[in-house]
Amino acid sequence: MSRERLHFTSTAWFVLCVGYLLIFSLLDAGVHWWILFSLSGYGLLVLLILISLYLFAIFRGISSSQTVRIEHPLTSTTCYMYFYNLSPFLGGLAGLLGMLGITETPARFLVGVAMGTLAMTFMIWVVVDPAVGVLETAFSPAGRKHRAERLAEAAQAARVRQEHHEQLLDEVLKSEQKDLERWQRELRPQARRLAELLTTDHIPADQTESEAIAIGVIAWQMGGLACMQLLCEMALQLARDIRHGAGPNDYVSFWWDGIGAWQRPLIRDLPRV
Repeated sequence: MSRERLHFTSTAWFVLCVGYLLIFSLLDAGVHWWILFSLSGYGLLVLLILISLYLFAIFRGISSSQTVRIEHPLTSTTCYMYFYNLSPFLGGLAGLLGMLGITETPARFLVGVAMGTLAMTFMIWVVVDPAVGVLETAFSPAGRKHRAERLAEAAQAARVRQEHHEQLLDEVLKSEQKDLERWQRELRPQARRLAELLTTDHIPADQTESEAIAIGVIAWQMGGLACMQLLCEMALQLARDIRHGAGPNDYVSFWWDGIGAWQRPLIRDLPRV
């Protein structure tokens, strides 16, 4: 049997014993069965979540840090891992042997088995195993040196990844800046024409909208939504300059509705006059 499967089985036995102790204690205190059933749904959900998190943590420990044998000369051995995983069953066996010769009902006899499982599992998993891990690190110079080197290598790798990410981000920002500068140069005629469409009353409405849509299509094909937003801002700024600071109505946002990913603003997003 693999260590993962053995640990899952021992954990299932441990949870079963804990559940039995809980139910026995509640029934012994006079709690009725219908109350237990009403609590079982939520309790089962919480129990499954806790077991999943616990098994995830255990499997990560088995598959990562404890495989570094030079850092864990004892806890990484096969014998220790089987002892660790078998501790709930060993506790149950100890509880069984402790109850031999004692005249009790079967329910209370099983309580002794469950208590042995609980005590042994807590002692090994919560007290002994962390203590052994600390002692391994404290009394193994080679393990401490290897751990320090491993952590230094991991930190160096993290720094390299961070520098790589920052370099990529810097390249993206530079590329975006170049695109903005190129769009500003190439879209100046379109921005001036849009500003004229926004500030003149001598062009028919259908021609105004048709020209604005054609300009929006050019901006979309050139650089997508970002390019359209830049062109709109340029046109509105030129329109304000033409009107000597008076802000024009932003008809562009409505003329371009449906071009690429452009959407007209909602009514609640419009500025109040």
